[in-house]
Amino acid sequence: MKITAILAAVLMVLALRVDAAANVTLEGVGFGAVREVNGKPVSLKGAGVITYLGIFKLSVAAFYLPKGIPADLALTDVPRRLELEYLHAIKKEDFAESTRVWIRKNTSETAFERLGPEIERFNRLYENVSPGDRYTLAYDPAVGTTLSLNGEEKGTVEGAEFSAALFSIWIGKTPLSDKLRAGLLGLI
Repeated sequence: MKITAILAAVLMVLALRVDAAANVTLEGVGFGAVREVNGKPVSLKGAGVITYLGIFKLSVAAFYLPKGIPADLALTDVPRRLELEYLHAIKKEDFAESTRVWIRKNTSETAFERLGPEIERFNRLYENVSPGDRYTLAYDPAVGTTLSLNGEEKGTVEGAEFSAALFSIWIGKTPLSDKLRAGLLGLI
């Protein structure tokens, strides 16, 4: 009986350590080890800090994929989630312009033109953010990419191609930062 109680206590401590080790905190902002995309579990792949001019810390981000999905398949038609918590205020117009610029950098001109209506529909979902606000992008292949602000859904845009183009801003071939991309994909 006593050995069973000790063993149970040891296992509980080990479980707490594993859970704590799987969470991450950057710049005082915490991200959990597991989240969901429409009821499907996704696991923390990595995290990073988004800077402006390599100096000013704008936000922190965490990226999630289903267990077993390697980094090189992150932009395929699989569930994925990106959480971004802001350290500074940003206007919705700045989000929209940045989205256009970075999707253009990560797609062909033809693809950019084809995705134009989806990009503009998504850009209308943005709101101004203040420090501490958190945007979440969640892609479910059966539904599309949903944008939420502080847990409140703002809208969804359908399409795997649009989702891959949008997420390419952070994890594509031409991301905001190579270091950020590597951190989000768990490559560093």
